[in-house]
Amino acid sequence: MLCMSRELNVLGACPLDCPDTCSWVVTVRDGEAVRLRGNPGQPYTKGALCVKVNRYLEHTKAADRILYPLRRVGPKGSGRFERITWDEALDEIAERLTAIIDEYGGEAIWPYQGTGTLGYIQGETGQAGRRLWNALGASYHDLNICSRAGNVGLTRTNGAPGGMDPESFAHSRLILLWGTNTLTSGHHLWKFIQQARSAGAHVVAIDPVRTRTADQADEHLAIRPGTDAALALALMHVVLDEGAQDREFLEKHTNGWPDFEREIRKYPPSVAAEITGIPEQDIRALGVRLAHTRPTGIRATMGIQRHQGGGTAMRVIAAIPGVTGDWRHLGGGVAYSTSGHVPIRADVRLELLPHPVRTLTMTRLAEGLADTEHPVKCLWVYAANPLGSTSDQNRVRAGLAREDLFTVVMEQFPTDTVDYADIVLPATMQTEHIDLHAGYGHMYLMWNEPAVAPPGECLSTTETFRRVARRLGLTDPSLYDSDLEIAGQLLSRDHPALAGITVERLRREGWARLTYPDPFLPFADGFPTRSGKLEFPGAGEGYVPPLSASADGPYKLALVTPAAHTFLNTVFANNPELVRRAGAPHILVHEKDAADRGLSDGQRVRVFNGNGEVTLELRVSDRVAQGVVATTKGNWPKLSPGGANVNVLVDERDADMGRGAVYHDNLVEIAPLP
Repeated sequence: MLCMSRELNVLGACPLDCPDTCSWVVTVRDGEAVRLRGNPGQPYTKGALCVKVNRYLEHTKAADRILYPLRRVGPKGSGRFERITWDEALDEIAERLTAIIDEYGGEAIWPYQGTGTLGYIQGETGQAGRRLWNALGASYHDLNICSRAGNVGLTRTNGAPGGMDPESFAHSRLILLWGTNTLTSGHHLWKFIQQARSAGAHVVAIDPVRTRTADQADEHLAIRPGTDAALALALMHVVLDEGAQDREFLEKHTNGWPDFEREIRKYPPSVAAEITGIPEQDIRALGVRLAHTRPTGIRATMGIQRHQGGGTAMRVIAAIPGVTGDWRHLGGGVAYSTSGHVPIRADVRLELLPHPVRTLTMTRLAEGLADTEHPVKCLWVYAANPLGSTSDQNRVRAGLAREDLFTVVMEQFPTDTVDYADIVLPATMQTEHIDLHAGYGHMYLMWNEPAVAPPGECLSTTETFRRVARRLGLTDPSLYDSDLEIAGQLLSRDHPALAGITVERLRREGWARLTYPDPFLPFADGFPTRSGKLEFPGAGEGYVPPLSASADGPYKLALVTPAAHTFLNTVFANNPELVRRAGAPHILVHEKDAADRGLSDGQRVRVFNGNGEVTLELRVSDRVAQGVVATTKGNWPKLSPGGANVNVLVDERDADMGRGAVYHDNLVEIAPLP
């Protein structure tokens, strides 16, 4: 008798912290996922995934995947655990949480959520788990690590962080890729850039590092880290010199122009050249091109605002299309994050608590864990690997090592953070649960249907929190809503952009474009500010120098830590093939800086500052300017030489707006290994 295998295709979406949020198709045969590809019918993905996600199915089946609940049996940090049952895990969690709340109050619980998944049901975008934390009166987790400074800066100028529809770059005639490595971190935009180039567009990469994207651009301006606002002001200075400002747009659609014009006049190209390291003639040439090229589209993503003047930088860059009037034109304006156009708001329920709770800031984990006056007694980590991804790694490690800190980690793999857990709960991956997504680099909603059953005893985020609530004896019905009920609540908002988009439609079709006009010109006729106009920065608000601008101490090299091509944050950094492709952890150093320190290409070096040190291979390179060094983020500390990654060097310090992170604003030195 012949046995015919059954094969079906399941529509889903990539969950990872990337603007593209690809629609994908999983082929399942006899209950096993056997193939993953980009959805060819989705207009943004168009059948392509990235080098990282192409290996996602392999990743779900990795030998080191966590499949069962675990309890720590060795010292914190040792990574020694024993397998336990879910009942044992839930009993211990309920007992410990109840005792902590009785003695210290709910605020002693810090629910530390990350961007390991951006789903509205299972992940960060929908604040998964917030219903439970509200019921317990836990501290509020301020998830500010990724894009906060830029969001605040853009909102102060435009009223919202949303901007251009990225697909409209196909209509741009000048494209500024400002602090963004498109071919590594959101490569689906490139096809729209290529369409523009085929029609004659000029593409400029503005980046401290000559990236893959800069290699493919028509022009690369190697800017000093954190000096972007000075360049933006100088470019607008040239626009004014050329008499090319859009006077009608300025009159009808902006506020504060006289003061901002005076601010611009402080930064002629000669001044900006001294600040940015870009030759004056190059600044002037780009300024002239900007003055006379409509439409100009600016793509600026999260890396640009990870320094102490990051919010101001985004605020000033957002002012450029206000001066040139590019918001009038399809293909003109600024694209940072389309999340501001998504009208879904996390329906967390239980929002009214009996008393206000404190806010604990994600980028201040070391500080929060060291607080003895109002101590954190339970750290509950999910979709996050803070020991690998957060600033000031040594102090974070010291906080996690506290014996009086009850740490629960929901995870898929044995990360450095898992090694410090008391209880580890096995988490599902994207092919195993329901979720709803919206890209922050396009205008689509995406549905993820589970393709296969979870392996071992893995549970989704939502199911885990339902079980915890039940074991704690909590009774509010909203704590037990199913995933489909949550999805329906999320899409129930009466907003024109959600018209016709239902759970049923998304499950059937896999994706839907938000129902904005097409073409979409978000600010052609006004802005979502109180005045209805673009609000220019005021006097003295034009430029905040980075820390590296005053390198008069013992550390002289400005460090930037861009995304790796093969990892996404610390996701995939335990995948053997992607680790092989990434090569040895290394740092790019200019030839003169290496020679001044007696260092040579291929040498193993210690990179250090007052926070700590990391061991890397030195690569002499012309991809960085003198005074700038670069190494990619994402390596797991315990899999890295010396047991640390680059975040050991990063200050736990705030940007100028939103308490954003400063990953690209740290000074270091380099010396040979002893």
